[in-house]
Amino acid sequence: MDRTGRAHRPEPGEGTSGAPQPRDDLNCQARSVMDRVGDKWSLAVVNQLSAGPRRFTEVRRMLPGINQRMLTSTLRALERDGLVSRTIHAQIPPRVDYELTALGRTLLDTVSSLFDWAASNAADIDEARRRYDARDRP
Repeated sequence: MDRTGRAHRPEPGEGTSGAPQPRDDLNCQARSVMDRVGDKWSLAVVNQLSAGPRRFTEVRRMLPGINQRMLTSTLRALERDGLVSRTIHAQIPPRVDYELTALGRTLLDTVSSLFDWAASNAADIDEARRRYDARDRP
């Protein structure tokens, strides 16, 4: 209890056991952002743009499995959220470059950490999937 007699309410991320606690303070805006970066392709696109401006075809070539429509949709959504900028160069044929904005670059450490975690744990996750898939289920 605090000095007013009310029970102490932990701050987000603070727990009584010392272990990280789930956050329950995500508002609609934060959830919207999490939906964007948590979709199938956004972080992969951000990762590819981390090296600098890229043309659409370069990004597509670096992401096997993404089709033209999905890449277009992903780039537009990232542009709408202010994470990617699109520059049209007046030349024949027209050239369009995509690059991370300053806001988009703030994601790079997080994206890099997540990709490192995935690479470090891929074998364990594959094994867990094999064990799960091999279980007898009613």
